[in-house]
Amino acid sequence: MNTPVKLGAYALGLVVIFGGALGAGTAVGSTGTPPAANGHQTHTPLPPNQTADGHGAHAQPTPSQAVTAASIPGGLQVSQDGYTLTLETTTVTPGEPADLRFTVTGPDGHPVTGYQTLHDKKLHFIVVSRDLGGFQHLHPELTGDGVWSVKLTLPEAGAYRVFADFAPEGGTGLTLGADLHADGVYKPKALPAANRTSKVDGYIVELDGALTPGASSKLTLKVSKDGRPVTDLQPYLGAYGHLVALRAGDLAYLHVHPDGEPGDGKTPSGPEITFYAEVPSRGDYRLFLDFQHEGAVRTAAFTARAGELPTPATTSSPTPTAIPSASASHGDHNH
Repeated sequence: MNTPVKLGAYALGLVVIFGGALGAGTAVGSTGTPPAANGHQTHTPLPPNQTADGHGAHAQPTPSQAVTAASIPGGLQVSQDGYTLTLETTTVTPGEPADLRFTVTGPDGHPVTGYQTLHDKKLHFIVVSRDLGGFQHLHPELTGDGVWSVKLTLPEAGAYRVFADFAPEGGTGLTLGADLHADGVYKPKALPAANRTSKVDGYIVELDGALTPGASSKLTLKVSKDGRPVTDLQPYLGAYGHLVALRAGDLAYLHVHPDGEPGDGKTPSGPEITFYAEVPSRGDYRLFLDFQHEGAVRTAAFTARAGELPTPATTSSPTPTAIPSASASHGDHNH
């Protein structure tokens, strides 16, 4: 794919912008162009009878409201555009499986029951520890009456953040976030140093590219095993790789997908997976790459520093703390 086509693909939805700060805090360093209000790219075009806010016959925001919404990144709010994420349980016992149940309430005050299918699922559920050491990408089941359920085990005491990434029927994509706690003494770990190489289960994943605040950044991740490039990556949720990025400090959320897709006749099944992303500020970001090979999904983790070239790492990034998932049959996996 030539550069103009890639940039076109970026403009159509392969890039997600996020920025701002949690609560009354401020972003790290200088900021760039304000992100979209939902924290990631709109998944579907607006129907003819739908208002510009993407959710049907809601009142149009005033200019001041629009500016405020545009400055808030995905995942930092529990409620946005009339939709609210509510966890039935906010505290669990570490090391013990929990049936985590939650709802997304719509503008009408009732639980949402209709969702668009995006990347093979109606809702993507991300769980991370506040120190960005643990990560899991889950896919809950909609049990009825708008209640979602997912099996989750948190291995260590501490503070966690959960993200619900979804698009309601007739609406646009949203990422809502909420806090979750595991009882016990919390001892947060330092963020791993910036690195370009990550080792996981015998695989080596190398990161090429740098994050440039306020500009499109090309990131290429190359997967190898036993010293040989992996050229037969398997599609996972409709792609050869999924990348989630979180800004250190406020956990602003960015979920992007690679350039191209399996079966399009031009995207190779490895060893390289290319993404385009834009970050609004200098600072540290934690990147989590999910990829599937030989029937198993694995996660490679990186720390990337926006605004400067990272120093090549001499050691691999620690594998994210395992958080057992509900069921491999639903595409869930441990990290």
